[in-house]
Amino acid sequence: MARTREKLEAAPRTDFGSRSARRLRGEKLVPGVVYSGGEEARHFQAPERDVRTVLGSGQALFDLEVEGSKAVPVVLKEQQLHPVKEVLQHVDLQEVKLDEAIHAEVTIELEGAESAPGVKGGGVLEHVTREITVEALPTEIPERLVADVSAMEINDTLQLSTIAAPEGVTFVAEDLDEITIATLSPPRVEEEPEPAVEEETVLVGEEGEAAAAEEGGEAAEGGESGDSGE
Repeated sequence: MARTREKLEAAPRTDFGSRSARRLRGEKLVPGVVYSGGEEARHFQAPERDVRTVLGSGQALFDLEVEGSKAVPVVLKEQQLHPVKEVLQHVDLQEVKLDEAIHAEVTIELEGAESAPGVKGGGVLEHVTREITVEALPTEIPERLVADVSAMEINDTLQLSTIAAPEGVTFVAEDLDEITIATLSPPRVEEEPEPAVEEETVLVGEEGEAAAAEEGGEAAEGGESGDSGE
């Protein structure tokens, strides 16, 4: 059964430049460009909320319908976020043909971490590779890949070669054994701070100097008394 694709409805964009882009963002609109083979790129604008909804659906392939044109299948090529505010600033889309294989980035998720013996033993599970490039027809690109880590022991390493590619999907990598998905390291041991020997030494020294000063003072007083006696 074919999946129902998300659709992003947009309006043509005719004003360009940084001032126009700032105005659009102030109106909660995102400027974008859709590329299509050798044809001229088309500029559009769409509500940020709608763009985030479509991109967050997990589907690599969705439809773009620019007002005045028919909907076309597209994939995300690039998105730009504000470095501080995380506001979506621009999106680049690529129109695709449904009968031609393309490359796409797919997220890798870990499953079964809470059951892993190494995790139960206090080990530290690290998710190393979070995305992988795949080749497939646009309609066959998986929403995500799942790596089962439930059997991992301490010092184990999980490679991409242990994940079975879905039917019709090929991992774009020279050596699947060279790509690490996750590692499980021994528990981190916190080192206890060393005694502040220097501080103690200084303190003792200061106390010693103070004691010496007191002794010197007493000796001086005794000497003065002796002189007076003469």
